[in-house]
Amino acid sequence: MNRIILASKSKVRKKILLENGISCKVEPSKVDEDVIKESLLKEGATPEIISKNLAELKANKISNKNPNELVLGADSVIDLDGEIVSKPKSREEALNILKKMSGKSHFLISSVCISKKGNMIWNYTDRAELVMKKFNDSELKNYLTKISDKNLYAYNVYQIEGEGKKLFSKINGDKNTIMGLPITKIKSYLQEYK
Repeated sequence: MNRIILASKSKVRKKILLENGISCKVEPSKVDEDVIKESLLKEGATPEIISKNLAELKANKISNKNPNELVLGADSVIDLDGEIVSKPKSREEALNILKKMSGKSHFLISSVCISKKGNMIWNYTDRAELVMKKFNDSELKNYLTKISDKNLYAYNVYQIEGEGKKLFSKINGDKNTIMGLPITKIKSYLQEYK
């Protein structure tokens, strides 16, 4: 299967690729996501458009430096009642996010983009619905004590493959989409790509 460049420092995304027989070199894009999100939100962009644009920007940025390689960019956003939930910058912010999500349904949207010669040649966006159980403040604080700072700030307020799966009463959607990489669609594209 094709070797690609992953425009992300996500260890989870790299692991998913390797487990699926896709060799990759990692070259993080270092795109300032917050500035782009803010700008797109001002223009009235939907969470899907924001996720897709960020994945494309990341892929194109690295593709410009490596024009003959296939570059995979990815981005995931949480859509809670039409509002984008960004990664927390503090434990207090993480607690507030979890309080907002408690007892509610939200969508996790993951977009992927493959670029070559600095331009997108393929993209896909998938969404999964997650329903969080109802928790009180002390239960949420207790949950946060089990999550390391590194994981909390890198992967948002829950890691579905770890402690996070205990938070949910219902999950509708592909597990790999929730972890940030809808691998089935990526594999089928790469198999067709010549």
